[in-house]
Amino acid sequence: MDFLWQDITHAAFWIAALQIIGVNIILSGDNAVVIAMACMTLPPRQRLWGMILGAGVAVLLRVIFTLVIAQAMAYPYLKLVGGALLFYVAVKLVTEDADGDDDGVEGASNLWRAVRIVAIADIVMSLDNVIAIAASAEVAAARVDLAHAMGIKATLIIFGLATSVPLIVAGSAVLMALLERFRVLVWGGGALLGWVAGDIMATDPALAGTVSEATLHALHIWGGPVGGLLVLIMGYIIVGRHRRLALDEILAGVALVIWIIVDRVSDVLFGGTNPDLLKIWGVRGALLLVLIVAYTICRSRWHIEKQKL
Repeated sequence: MDFLWQDITHAAFWIAALQIIGVNIILSGDNAVVIAMACMTLPPRQRLWGMILGAGVAVLLRVIFTLVIAQAMAYPYLKLVGGALLFYVAVKLVTEDADGDDDGVEGASNLWRAVRIVAIADIVMSLDNVIAIAASAEVAAARVDLAHAMGIKATLIIFGLATSVPLIVAGSAVLMALLERFRVLVWGGGALLGWVAGDIMATDPALAGTVSEATLHALHIWGGPVGGLLVLIMGYIIVGRHRRLALDEILAGVALVIWIIVDRVSDVLFGGTNPDLLKIWGVRGALLLVLIVAYTICRSRWHIEKQKL
């Protein structure tokens, strides 16, 4: 342990720790969405604990995956099962008020059920994220102390992920406030989780031996968009059986369709073997800004959040 105390005093260790924290924050956007959606309907006194425990579970699982089973994603059918679980979570979250009241949430009706939802979702979403974290930690550990790289790597992962908990909690709190005010974001979050689930399932190793290369390529392109659409369609069907859909909720589906169309066109124009990521993300950023402005105008003029179909 003496080498550890010596390395902690070096500037390179703290630079490496900041790198791990930064990578985890970038990869934790979907986790913050899940935590906020799962805790949104908890009693006010339980929300802070829900966010803290949810973020703690997310980080703990990520530490375990990164240190122990980072290669688990290579097992056939694991991503297919995980993607199906994430679909289930996404549909549950968007249909939480299907009965039209605040008690319609099965998954987040109490603190521990909310934490369980976060755990299920994070298990799935962490499968891909841990590779980036592990790779960053390995490179950074080699720079800090090559002779004790394994010990430094484990320390960096645990320290970097643990110290990111407050940032994930803060992000969840901001998202929760937005989700309570703008119902359209709940459906947008569900579509995001469905998109992630579709992407995860499309990259399962089992598909490589069962479908042609052309089909596999199409799945990689359309897995995410189809996953997002499926969550919203299933959500509309389930909610529609209990009450009339709000115009606000329908607009989430319209926005998703517009996003998919523009994103596919952008990919054709700027993608390929050497994609221009700057232009692709520039188009996405501009489209997001346009959608936000359009929604703000519709909300202020026609109060669409109160209108039913």
